[in-house]
Order: sequence, then C-alpha cells, then structure tokens
Amino acid sequence: MFCGLRVRVDHGVYVPRWQSEPLARRAVARLPLRGTAIDLCTGSGAIAKTLLFERPNARVVASDLDERAVRCATANGVEVYRGDLLAPLPHDLEGRVDVTVAVAPYVPTADLSLLPRDTLTFETTLSYDGGADGADVLRRIVSECPQYLRRGGTLLLELGGEEADILDGVLAEYGFDDVTTLVDEDGDVRGVEATLAG
Repeated sequence: MFCGLRVRVDHGVYVPRWQSEPLARRAVARLPLRGTAIDLCTGSGAIAKTLLFERPNARVVASDLDERAVRCATANGVEVYRGDLLAPLPHDLEGRVDVTVAVAPYVPTADLSLLPRDTLTFETTLSYDGGADGADVLRRIVSECPQYLRRGGTLLLELGGEEADILDGVLAEYGFDDVTTLVDEDGDVRGVEATLAG
C-alpha cells in the first residue's frame, strides 16, 4: 500500500517506501485539478498513481530506465516512457508542467554496502546509486527540469544526508527559488521543494 492505494511491485523494481508518502502528498497539493505532472525514476509508478487518483483530470507522465519498472508502472495504470530522466518524454509538455517529482537514486556509492541486507536481494543498485556524493542524478534533474516546468512550477526531490546542501547552489544556478528543505517528524532531511522563478 502507498498513500492508501494498492500498488503492484514486481521483483527487481524499487519498492515504494512510506517515507516517500509526504513527498507524494506535497506533489498532489501543488498539482492543479487539470494540471500536468512528471514522475521521474518512477519505479512501480506509486507516486504517479497517487497523483492520478487524487487528480483524475490531470495529465501525469513518468519515466524510468529499467524495463521491468516500465512494465510494472504500466500495469499500475501509469503513462510511462522508458529512458533516461526527461529524454523520452513527449516534447509537447515542454514549458507546461506544473509539478516534477522524483525519488531518484541518492545513496553515495561508497555507502551502498550499508543498505539493509535484504534491500539489494529484491532491488538493484540502479535504484540507489547516486554517485560519489549521492547527488549525481539529482543534479541532472535540476539542470534538465527547466525545459519542461512552467514558470512558477514546482520541483520536488527526495534526498537524504548532505544532498540538500549540495543542491542549494545548483538550484539557484538553474533558476529555482523558494527552496524548502523537507524534514520528517524526527528532524531528518527527506527532500527539497523548489519553484522555477518566473
């Protein structure tokens, strides 16, 4: 279950965590009733499915590199494209997207061995490996998103550790402001929300 919805998760596909539910709810809150949203690194399509359920008249598209994830998200009713981040998405969305959300890989490569033992039994490192400092994929999302987001549109990224600090300057460089660091009830950093300046 994710945000109260039953989500199919096939073997090898990233399992949506309850810790991502607040990010999904923030995405719903930012998505107009007839708006447009992108879910990057969609995995099973859990966030996209949540957006579709809560905003049935919106257009929600997703992407993922992994063929298994694309099949799984499709089975969950998501319009999903196979490819690298924004590259496979329809060009008619450029400049029109209200919300882009991503639970991208953000574990530093050296820390992959610290993940719970059963994690990589079911899933692959593709879902977790964020490069040397954990922010490789996150930086790319920030740099590519302005092509699709409308001015005033929202970017929501799940992250952890030091990535919020790492991304601070990157977000400003690519035209984002109103940056908010999202923390959980224990005070741990869970994500960032930013607005593409008008």
